[in-house]
Amino acid sequence: MKRSSASGTTAAGGSAASAPNEGERGEQAAPQGEVADRLEAHRTELTGYCYRMLGSAFEAEDAVQETMVRAWRAHDRFEGRSSLRSWLYRIATNVCLDLLKGSQRRARPMDLSSPSSVDTPIGTGLPEATWIGPVPDGRVLVSAGDPAETAVARESIRLAFVSALQRLAPRQRAVLILREVLSWSAAEVAELLGSSVASVNSALQRARATLAAGGESADAPPRPLDDAQRSLLTRYVDAFERFDMDALTALLHEDSTLSMPPYELWLRGRADILKWLLGPGCGCEGSHLVPVAANGRPAFGQYRADGSPWAIQVIETEGGHVTALQSFLDTERLFPLFGLPPRYAGPPEGDRTPAAAGS
Repeated sequence: MKRSSASGTTAAGGSAASAPNEGERGEQAAPQGEVADRLEAHRTELTGYCYRMLGSAFEAEDAVQETMVRAWRAHDRFEGRSSLRSWLYRIATNVCLDLLKGSQRRARPMDLSSPSSVDTPIGTGLPEATWIGPVPDGRVLVSAGDPAETAVARESIRLAFVSALQRLAPRQRAVLILREVLSWSAAEVAELLGSSVASVNSALQRARATLAAGGESADAPPRPLDDAQRSLLTRYVDAFERFDMDALTALLHEDSTLSMPPYELWLRGRADILKWLLGPGCGCEGSHLVPVAANGRPAFGQYRADGSPWAIQVIETEGGHVTALQSFLDTERLFPLFGLPPRYAGPPEGDRTPAAAGS
């Protein structure tokens, strides 16, 4: 995923400060409005960084807001020894490391237990802090920039990859994201962390080994949405909204999974998923799906037949099949985050394929 450096363009398409000594005397004397604009220009890429670190869109936005507050308060003491962007990343890293002290790692249901059967009671939902949560692409991916770099950045916000990052010790996590996703040099990361290049390289090796042991890699090739996948998603929306089990059978991979945070229960296998939809999940009949952009993948806001919110669905596809249905049920918080109305407002105009996955 290496695409840029601390002084260049980020993998998410964000631009670095224009000069290495930006912020010296002229920066200190800049009008307050100009200072605020310079800080805000980095908000999206910082949110992406904090999301990868923390695994929660809400915690990431809080962390970036704290970063902006600290930067604003200390701006008159910023002496331009590094770029403004590097300085902000240092603050954001410290904020994230503080938040991670003593906290449990976030996970997906499949990270916590073996698959359940369709007859397993759904149980009681676990606290929000248990789970990796979805994030709107627009909150963490800068819209401008090279399409190839944006595609790489999308891969680094996949739910499975963000979950794998949470298995790393916090400083290893920061090192891997900065080196492998944002392509900072070892020297730049060492300066940011107040460490040595040897220590950074050692942390990176350990982080890579941990990811590889879990079947993940920061160098996974990007998988843009092609015409076949677009057709698959169009058929999925049609089959799901009609609650056509025969059509869904043709679309789901034999080993596809279904998960539903905040519940720990998850299912593996097309047969069990279909049994679930016809049994405990029968309330999905009559659903309406509204495309959104989440975690660089096809996603939908799912509404019940009566128009009330049901879930944010994040879909994984591969080889012409749907391989994962990830439904997040905290609609009270998630629907406003994704800009979705509290009631179904009718079918969207035009293409029903999620825009985020296609560019």
